[in-house]
Amino acid sequence: MTWTNRLLAVIFSGLFFSLYASAQPVPQTARQALLEMFFSKTPGTLEKHLPQATRAALRKAGPTPGTSFLGGYSAIMGQLTAHGQQLQTFEAGPTLMSLEDTQAHTKFEITVEGDDLRADEDDIELSFQSYKDGEPQIAGTKFRLTLAMKQEAGIWRLNEVTVAVKVSLADPGFLKGITTDLKGTSTGSGEISMGTPTAVAVSNAGNEASAVSALRTLNTAEVTYAATFGQGFTCALADLGGMGGGGGPTPHQAMLIDPRLASGKKNGYSFTLSGCDGTPVSRYSVSAVPADPGSGTRVFCSDESGVIRFSQDGKADSCLSAGKPLQ
Repeated sequence: MTWTNRLLAVIFSGLFFSLYASAQPVPQTARQALLEMFFSKTPGTLEKHLPQATRAALRKAGPTPGTSFLGGYSAIMGQLTAHGQQLQTFEAGPTLMSLEDTQAHTKFEITVEGDDLRADEDDIELSFQSYKDGEPQIAGTKFRLTLAMKQEAGIWRLNEVTVAVKVSLADPGFLKGITTDLKGTSTGSGEISMGTPTAVAVSNAGNEASAVSALRTLNTAEVTYAATFGQGFTCALADLGGMGGGGGPTPHQAMLIDPRLASGKKNGYSFTLSGCDGTPVSRYSVSAVPADPGSGTRVFCSDESGVIRFSQDGKADSCLSAGKPLQ
């Protein structure tokens, strides 16, 4: 064989192996598996990335709320892009997911804080940020979620979940909120007055803080309800309650909130769900209105974006249409 033939043989051999290698599928990363699991619109992708033991237990349980969660999650994800909401996912970089509502000027992001890959295990640490008109909405509070991914039968599966919440009592935004809530409760001498006006102001601040906390609870309950029963959000507070009623969770007894909140009245505030539309229901609004003038001065409201707003006029409609973001 001449040197020319040998050279051609080497070139064609290299070309063959290059084409063969490029034809082989690139293994999926743990991050790609995580995105496919939670944000793919293809039915069955969430179950695909659960441990085999978990999948077997769910199939053995039959048509329960757990399996409804698997069947309905993809439908809920598909509804996120409706009504002007833009969902983006990223396989690389600091941002994992971004959900923006251009109409409401809100944005929700999931950020990758850490990615610790060790052979067939990968711990992915996530944090969450919510914005309204470009301003962060969670002052002094940091939510962290660590998802432990592990390869099983050649597939990355979600093996463990760790949740952490950090509250900074010295955060400027947190301190600003306290200052705003208690503004006007001091006397001209710089001392705290113990008269009736101050007592009412302090009581109102406590009721308002409780109302805001209740709205956060309701937002979390709505997301859990939608993912569990596969029919979207609910417009009935009673559907989210049912604790102590006996039996397991159902669409009309989800057992996600306490009985007082499920009744619609708690700590001087009245709570109402409204604005539900779509099939499955993809939107909702929730408002917290003072039950009487002594309960508080501000109305609070929120929706599926998770952003909490307020208005000073005591009207839920004003809060829902033009409320200011809670700082």
